[in-house]
Amino acid sequence: METASDTGDAEHPATRLRVTTIRDVAARAGVSKSLVSRVVRGEPNVSAARRAAVEQAMADLDYQRNEMARSLSETRSGTVGVVLNDLRNPWFVDILEGLSTTLDAVDLAPVLADSRLDRRVGRDTVTRLLAQGVDGIVIVGTTDIAADVLSRASERVPVVLAGTLEPDLPRLDIVADDDIVGARLATDHVLELGHTRLAHLQGPGVVGALRRQSFLATAASAGIADPIVEFAGMDERGGYAAASRLLDRPDPPTAIVCFNDVTCVGALSAASDRGLSVPTDLSLTGYDDTYLSRIGHLSLTTVDNGNFAVGARAAKFLLQRLERPGLPQRVHTHTPTLTVRRTTASPTRSR
Repeated sequence: METASDTGDAEHPATRLRVTTIRDVAARAGVSKSLVSRVVRGEPNVSAARRAAVEQAMADLDYQRNEMARSLSETRSGTVGVVLNDLRNPWFVDILEGLSTTLDAVDLAPVLADSRLDRRVGRDTVTRLLAQGVDGIVIVGTTDIAADVLSRASERVPVVLAGTLEPDLPRLDIVADDDIVGARLATDHVLELGHTRLAHLQGPGVVGALRRQSFLATAASAGIADPIVEFAGMDERGGYAAASRLLDRPDPPTAIVCFNDVTCVGALSAASDRGLSVPTDLSLTGYDDTYLSRIGHLSLTTVDNGNFAVGARAAKFLLQRLERPGLPQRVHTHTPTLTVRRTTASPTRSR
C-alpha cells in the first residue's frame, strides 16, 4: 500500500488543472466532438475543410494530443460511475468539479448515481452501473454499500473511494481528508476563543468516529473534563435534533463543533428557535467549506477539506488504475485548513 499526503495550494485547483479538451476544440472549430476525435485518430473519412478547421482550432488552443485519452476512447465506454449517498448534500459539488475536470481532460464523462434513492426503489447501485458498462466507479463519501459488493466490482473495473475511508479493501484506492487534523483545528479554535463548555455533533461511519475521537482528545488535552457528544448523522434535520438536545440541557454548551456544514445549519436553526444569538450566545463550527458556509447570512466558520483536490486526485488514481490494473492500493490524505467566518467568537456571558 502506498500512502501520500498534501497540504493544498493557494491557487484554486481549477485554474491549475484545467487543460484544453476535445470539447474545447470542437466548440472552436464549430464541429462535433466525435469529428474532432476522428481527426485526432487520423481517420480518413473527414473532409479536407473540416480537417483543416479542426487542426487550426487545435493549434489556436495549443491542444495536446493525449495518448491516454486516445487509448481509452478506443477500448472503453467513456463513462465513470460516481456514487453519492445523497445528492442534496452540497459537499459533493466541489468533489464532483474536481472529478469532472480531470476526467474531462481524457474525455471520460461521470454518470451520477444516488445510492439513497436507489435503496428506496430497491435498486442495486453498483450492479446497475456495471450493467451500463462504466469504465470505473468512484464512491464519494460514506455509503452503506456492502464491502463484498465493492470487492466484486473492483475485480471488473477500478474502484476509488473519495472523501471516505471505508471499506478498506486491497484493490480500492482511497483519497480522503485528514479527519483527525480537521476536527482538531475546529476544536482548538473554540478552545482558543475561551470556550470551556464544548459539544460535538457526530456523523456516521469511520469518518464520524475519527472526528469524534479527535474532538475528545483535543478537549481532554486542554483540560476540558466533560465534553458532550450527540449523534447527528449528516443532514440538517439530524443537526437540528442533536443541537436541540444539547441546548435544552441545564448546562448547555457555549460552542458546538459540528460534523459538517449541513448539520451546522441545523444547529443554527435550533439556536434561533431558542432565541439564541450566534456567535454571541453560541459558537458553531462546520466542516467541508461548502457553498453553504459562504452564504452571507450564514458565514460559517468551517474546515476546508480540499474537496476539489480530493476529487481531482481520485480521478487521477482511477485513470492510473485503468492503465495499470495491478497497481498496489494507494491512500492519499489531504491536509485540511480552518476558515474562520462569523459563527465563532469568545463567550461573552454565561447561560
